[in-house]
Amino acid sequence: MSPTLKENEKKITFTNLQKELWPGEGLDKYKLIKYYLDVSSYMLPHLKNRFLVFQRFPGGIHKKGFFQKNCPQGAPAWIKTLPFEHDRQKTTNYILASGPETLTWLGNQACLEIHQWLSSINTLDCPDFAVFDLDPMEGVAFSKVCTIALALQRLLKQKNLRCYPKTSGSRGIQVYLPLYPVYSYEHVRKYCEDVFKEVYKLYPTITTLEKKVSKRGPKIYLDYLQNAKGKTLIAPYSPRPLPGAPVSAPLKWEEVAAVSFLPTSFNIRNILPRLHEKGDLFAPVLQDLQRI
Repeated sequence: MSPTLKENEKKITFTNLQKELWPGEGLDKYKLIKYYLDVSSYMLPHLKNRFLVFQRFPGGIHKKGFFQKNCPQGAPAWIKTLPFEHDRQKTTNYILASGPETLTWLGNQACLEIHQWLSSINTLDCPDFAVFDLDPMEGVAFSKVCTIALALQRLLKQKNLRCYPKTSGSRGIQVYLPLYPVYSYEHVRKYCEDVFKEVYKLYPTITTLEKKVSKRGPKIYLDYLQNAKGKTLIAPYSPRPLPGAPVSAPLKWEEVAAVSFLPTSFNIRNILPRLHEKGDLFAPVLQDLQRI
């Protein structure tokens, strides 16, 4: 008989709990599920009322994974979903996170990445935050990413705006500017583009706005194009399918200034003590709404 768990009166049936998702690192599906349960009180507020997209790795990170937007067939009836019509030919039945039980079930589905929309289901056409994505190309020193993140913070501060950084969980830093959901995606994207043009003028030798990867060179790509309806970003505290099981971790600006970490410094083994000590450093993204 398969093991089961009741969470919020919802029954989850587990399968293949000993499957190593990060082979050779002692991290199996059981430990992923436990991580999601342990981090749920910090993670769920950032997922609330947002369409979610997942990257699943049933065979572990060394085997091909796949993205999933539609709620899969066979999902429990209690999984909360909402259909969204992208156009007349395409409707997606998105999953919404209703509680720890959703994260537990996703862990059993070997979801190693949780991505979220930038807008909530209440204001789908207007994002709740603008995102400045600092994406370093291969060979760029991480200290340079921190330099650009701090330059971005200074520029926004000059405009009387407050912003909040987190690691991508891979190589870069993502800086969030929480907004009242009254601006269109086009407006927000153009605003981010204009700010990034200012950053580029200050640091033309280490940053680029070049869209073609092959033409960027060893620079930091200033990506504002993520600010588009239907685009998603890695959620705070989501794991990544990379060696060491890194997570997307909110940061203090003092940590960025000191370059006291690497993007892979925070992982599913050590993020919880940090959360217990510092709390959710990304909580202001849900509260500190601003106008641009």
